[in-house]
Amino acid sequence: MSHPHITMNGLPAAVSGAELKVGDKAPDFQLVGNALEPVNLDRFHGKVCVISCVPSVDTPVCSLETRRFNQEAANLPGDVVILTVSRDLPFAQARWCAANGVKNVVTASDYRNFGFARDYGVLLEDLGLLTRAVFIVDKQGIIRYIQFVPEVTQEPDYETVLLEIKKCL
Repeated sequence: MSHPHITMNGLPAAVSGAELKVGDKAPDFQLVGNALEPVNLDRFHGKVCVISCVPSVDTPVCSLETRRFNQEAANLPGDVVILTVSRDLPFAQARWCAANGVKNVVTASDYRNFGFARDYGVLLEDLGLLTRAVFIVDKQGIIRYIQFVPEVTQEPDYETVLLEIKKCL
C-alpha cells in the first residue's frame, strides 16, 4: 500500500516511512512506557494488538480517540490489547491517563528516535509527529488491518476497527 493522501486541517501532509500492507509481519519496535520501561511487540505475543497511532494525547481528537478505545477495550476479550503510540513524553502520557481515568489502554512513546514512526510509515515529516492510523496485528504477529485516517484532525472509523478485531479472535 503506498502512503495514502493525508491532510491536516485540509492541507496536504507528507507522511514517510515504510509502506506496510495487510499480510506483512509486523515490525518489532522499541517504545518507552509510562514508567520508562521498554515496550516492544514481543510483549503482546499471543494477543491481538490494536496499535492506535496519534499525534498527541494532549490534543482534543487524540484525547477523544484514546478515551473511546479505553471504553471499547473494557468490552473486548482479555486476548486483545490496545496500544496507543504517540511522541508525547512518557511522563505526559502517564499524567494524561491518570487525569482521564484511562486504564484499559497501554500508552507508549516513540520520542527517542522515530524508529516506530519510520518502521510503520506514520511519520508526519513536517511536524515530527505520528499521523493518525490504526494497525491490527494478530496473535501470530501478522498485520491484519491498516487504517490511515485521511484527515489527521478527524477520528478513525471505530466500527470498522471493532469488526476487524473480531475477525482476528
